[in-house]
Amino acid sequence: MSENKITNILVAGIGGQGVMTAAEVLSQTALSQGFDVKKTEVAGMAQRGGVVTSHVRFGAQVLSPAIPPGEADILVGFEPAEALRWISHLRSSGVAMINTTRQEPPVVSLGLYDYPEDPIGEIAKTGVEYHAFDAGAIARDLGNFKLVNTVMLGAISELLPFPAEALKNEILDRFRGRKPELVEINEKAFELGRQASL
Repeated sequence: MSENKITNILVAGIGGQGVMTAAEVLSQTALSQGFDVKKTEVAGMAQRGGVVTSHVRFGAQVLSPAIPPGEADILVGFEPAEALRWISHLRSSGVAMINTTRQEPPVVSLGLYDYPEDPIGEIAKTGVEYHAFDAGAIARDLGNFKLVNTVMLGAISELLPFPAEALKNEILDRFRGRKPELVEINEKAFELGRQASL
């Protein structure tokens, strides 16, 4: 991706997965690299496991925080059905990075929404470039399911118009002051996400 254009990243998932934190980390990293940044999010019952999306846009000058349909360069799907729901926002040359760990939102358990039988298969039919892997399993193997957002950020780090190390350092700096004991495990999570996406 060229540094002269606007980079559009759509992060989608379920409340509690770290969607907003991931978007904030991306925004702060882009700011530190000299980009103009705009961010917005929509949280529906986020604390109760509802649907959460965040739009992150950065470039030389960004006027609006919202990503128009068909304009996302990267779709970060923290949950496969949510990735499918937002796949139409991805541009034809874009990339979807998808965590395959299934986590049904309340609208499914309430019977208001049918969970798709094969969301990854449906995404494959659209013809977009996508990488699907079990970020939840990676996080569980590291002993902390909350690491999913660090794994997912590692997975998209090579797709960004700034060094992967800048993104990793932004994540680790957030822990160095408050919870230094979590620095090493987040570094592992980032690198495992990076490897899983290749």
